[in-house]
Amino acid sequence: MSDILSRLEGIRDKFKKVSEDITMPEVISDMKQFIRLNKEFKELQPIVEMADRYKNALSNLQGAKDVLATERDEEMREMARGEIEELEPQVIQMEEDIKLMLIPADPQDSKNAIVEIRGGTGGDEAAIFAGDLLRMYIKFFERRGWRYEINSVSEGTAGGYKEVVVKVIGDGVYGILKYESGVHRVQRVPQTETQGRVHTSAASVAVLPEAEEFDIELNMGDIRKDTFCSSGPGGQSVNTTYSAIRLTHIPTGIVVQCQDQKSQLKNFDKALEELRTRIYNLEYQKYLDEISGKRKTMVSTGDRSAKIRTYNYPQGRMTDHRIGYTCYNLNGVLDGDLDEVLDKLQVAENAERLAAATE
Repeated sequence: MSDILSRLEGIRDKFKKVSEDITMPEVISDMKQFIRLNKEFKELQPIVEMADRYKNALSNLQGAKDVLATERDEEMREMARGEIEELEPQVIQMEEDIKLMLIPADPQDSKNAIVEIRGGTGGDEAAIFAGDLLRMYIKFFERRGWRYEINSVSEGTAGGYKEVVVKVIGDGVYGILKYESGVHRVQRVPQTETQGRVHTSAASVAVLPEAEEFDIELNMGDIRKDTFCSSGPGGQSVNTTYSAIRLTHIPTGIVVQCQDQKSQLKNFDKALEELRTRIYNLEYQKYLDEISGKRKTMVSTGDRSAKIRTYNYPQGRMTDHRIGYTCYNLNGVLDGDLDEVLDKLQVAENAERLAAATE
């Protein structure tokens, strides 16, 4: 307990200093430093607020114990017992919550995300399933009140998508969607199947934290820009102008394209955001590779062979293989009801992080 209190005091001192620094003129004029300190302020504030509640609960608990030890009036003693009975489990829970809050969060968790869905093994059926996953995620984004933008699409020959890239904008998007990276397997009778046999096919999902402008500096001299006619959804005007943009980062060979907007300039800006993210994630990938070996909840985005989830249509079942979670609400899941499985993945990761912190 004393260890927790001393650490909380240290955080309070740090919070006080950040609060003072963030108002200094030289910090306000340095946008990069101001953004960093503002982010740190937002991360420390809930810990300081929790520390206040914890100290208040400890003080009240000690006061009730003192009454019980010294008071002779039985009515007062009974009130003290009731207060102790109520406060002790609260203090224990607060201590567990604080331990978790004191573990350094992944700084990427608060970022927007780039979600890439690709049809895998299974040909046309895999592309159709990739389209089903996109619909599922869009429904989930809408439930959360997140905005999304489709950056690029490559349509399947029988429907769905060979590949689709989506930018998702909102609070803590990456921290929630990161658990979706990996192979999603579907078991069902395909639309193309005439014998009624159940087939297995798959699509892969990669979720990347979006790089912010100050995360990485791009040298425009390293980027080759190509324009081409857009294809796919968007109406006739999309197909008749060279509005689509393809950017190639020569040092890394990374290629991105955007064809969602009618404006070439808007497509260029969106493609540049995605390119920045993919370059940034080359370095972040090393961190993911390291933690994916320690945490069963996390799959490295570079490991497209890691099967994380199965959607079984005949049984109406969805199973997440990382935590052994199964539900029989497949229709609800496909309509974007992902909260329960994502909550359980977050609880499992928190337990892993706590265990690692105490080793």
